[in-house]
Amino acid sequence: MTRRGMAEIGIVTAQQFDRRRGQIHVYDGEGKGKSQAALGVVLRSIGLGIEKAAPSRVLLVRFLKGPGRTYAEDAAIAALQRGFPHLIDQLRTGRGEFFGPDEITKFDRQEARRGWDVAKGALASGFYSVVVLDELNPVLDLGLLPVEEVVSTLKQKPEAMEVIITGRGAPKEIIDLADLHSEMRSVRRATDPQNGQPPCSGIEIYIGNGKGKSTSALGRALQAIGRGISKDLSHRVLIMQWLKGGTGYTEDAAIRALRESYPDLVDHQRCGRDAIVWRGKQQEIDYVEAERGWELARAAIASGLYKTIILDELNPTVDLELLDVEPIVQALLRKPRDTEIIITGRCHAPLPYFELASVHSEMVSHKHYAEQGADLRRGVDY
Repeated sequence: MTRRGMAEIGIVTAQQFDRRRGQIHVYDGEGKGKSQAALGVVLRSIGLGIEKAAPSRVLLVRFLKGPGRTYAEDAAIAALQRGFPHLIDQLRTGRGEFFGPDEITKFDRQEARRGWDVAKGALASGFYSVVVLDELNPVLDLGLLPVEEVVSTLKQKPEAMEVIITGRGAPKEIIDLADLHSEMRSVRRATDPQNGQPPCSGIEIYIGNGKGKSTSALGRALQAIGRGISKDLSHRVLIMQWLKGGTGYTEDAAIRALRESYPDLVDHQRCGRDAIVWRGKQQEIDYVEAERGWELARAAIASGLYKTIILDELNPTVDLELLDVEPIVQALLRKPRDTEIIITGRCHAPLPYFELASVHSEMVSHKHYAEQGADLRRGVDY
């Protein structure tokens, strides 16, 4: 995203901005990508801690995700904890199953309180640079915790601390308090008239002006890596990123650490200049780099070697006419059945391959601290 106005298609490269006060982020909505975005921030924050040996400690409190169920990201988080125990703490609370307002038990209230007491202590301590409160919104929506207590505590957090809150049904009081509010909106999908299903399964599209697209893709990659660690050692992951040349992206260090521990599970490639590509000002190198990235991605899709492929910022690359869209459509139509592909980025109009998606979420920006003059922060935004 651009550092200021959101209307242009362009990617700001990673650079050191002045230190800013910590922000409160809220990801809500019916669309997919909320918890994934939180995991993406975790990956970046751990990467910053690895890269700079900085006090970039993360607390991940996962409400409504008790130990009775296994989640795809569990193993990857555990691997990061083993490798870098000084950088991440995690707490899971609640049942491992969905329940509605008419099914609330004493245990549910106790578990919500247990998680909140830990979070409240962390918020007061200043020990963490980032606190993720995953699925806190539905906890509040279900009335398992008093909203006023949560708001009061958040207002008193340390100035430099970043807080990420996710889940459907964010109360108005939480949204009003937030510095950033991205709604993950589920876009209506085209269906095959013969069977009522999308033409392709396993293709996810994340678009929109709101924050969370690339961050969610990184979280999705973390989930896939966790699946490979814990269940299926053949679940290899490719993270392919366009319009993001150069260095300085904090997730690189965490991905590199996972590659060192699990070299057969994850590959990561970047392409593009270390600069913003503006419409009408494309350079020859932009076309060369875009094509180089696509050739790697096309071969990866066709090979069947990868079970999860992240095509980060492919949408603006096509929108800027750095790549032809028809070869992409054909490659997606021919992808192996068990290969999942996640495509991200803003664009001015829907692209032809959007019709192939089985999941299509739009990140709608209702509020963003960048629009209020706050700088982006390493380990959170990039």
